[in-house]
Amino acid sequence: MSVHASENSLVLVVMAGECACAFPVQHVAETMRPLPIEPLAGTPAFVRGVAVIRGAPTPVIDLKALLKNGENSAIYGRFVTLKLGDRRVALGVDSVVGLKNLNAAQLADLPPMLRDVATDLISAVSTREAQLLLVLQASRLVPDEVWAGLATAEARQ
Repeated sequence: MSVHASENSLVLVVMAGECACAFPVQHVAETMRPLPIEPLAGTPAFVRGVAVIRGAPTPVIDLKALLKNGENSAIYGRFVTLKLGDRRVALGVDSVVGLKNLNAAQLADLPPMLRDVATDLISAVSTREAQLLLVLQASRLVPDEVWAGLATAEARQ
């Protein structure tokens, strides 16, 4: 089946610093208030540690640190838990904007979320978690001009 430009995709939009990121909703398990994080030694800088979510130890990735090749954030506004097969990973983000419908053409035009991420960080993700890398590669950055267009379209509805 081919994808038509008029078909919509539901995405969850989150903020990580000044970056708006859109995750296909089929990969999102839930959003929640941040939980305590236990640090892990020997992990890349973007891996914040492990949190116990719904009784299971869950790795926590600092999305802003991953996108900006920076150090971990001290405080998160929300956790976004992604489904990776039968496992989960939590992303620490500043805020959750909400669910948005993007048509296939809009989604195809958005830049990949990992486009500016250093190759060594992508290698670190893919070595540890191939499914996480696939989800992150399916996610998109949402530039300011797209926000303006979405706001105008929602105002007309």
